[in-house]
Amino acid sequence: MQKLQVVHSDQAPAAIGPYAQAIKVGNMIYTSGQIPLTATGELVQGDAAVQTRQVFANLRAVLAAAGSSLDRVVKTTVFVSDLNDFGVVNEVYAEAFGTHRPARSTVQVARLPRDAKVEIELIALGEE
Repeated sequence: MQKLQVVHSDQAPAAIGPYAQAIKVGNMIYTSGQIPLTATGELVQGDAAVQTRQVFANLRAVLAAAGSSLDRVVKTTVFVSDLNDFGVVNEVYAEAFGTHRPARSTVQVARLPRDAKVEIELIALGEE
C-alpha cells in the first residue's frame, strides 16, 4: 500500500478542522477545499472575483508544497454559494489556468464555511 503524505504550506491558511490542506499518495495530490482565507486565517472581503483570486493563491501555495502547480491539475470541484456568481468565478478560473483545461464540476451550495462565496478543491499530478 502506498504511503499517505500530509502536505502543509505556511503560505496558505491552516486547516480549521480535523483535516489536512492536502494529501499526496504516490504521484497524486488531493487538496481539501480552499476558501478565501489569508495565511493568517482572515476571510478576504470582497466580491466573488476577489475571493476566487485568494482561493487560487491558497491552492498554488498548497500545490507548491506538494511539488506541483496549477498546470498539473487533473480535476477541480468548484462550490459557489450563488450560481449567479458563476460568470465572475469562471473568469478568474480561466485567468488562473490559462490554456490548461482540467476537468471540472461546479455546484451551488446552501452555505460555505465562514459564509465564503466560493470554495475550490482539486486533484493534481505531482512531480514525474
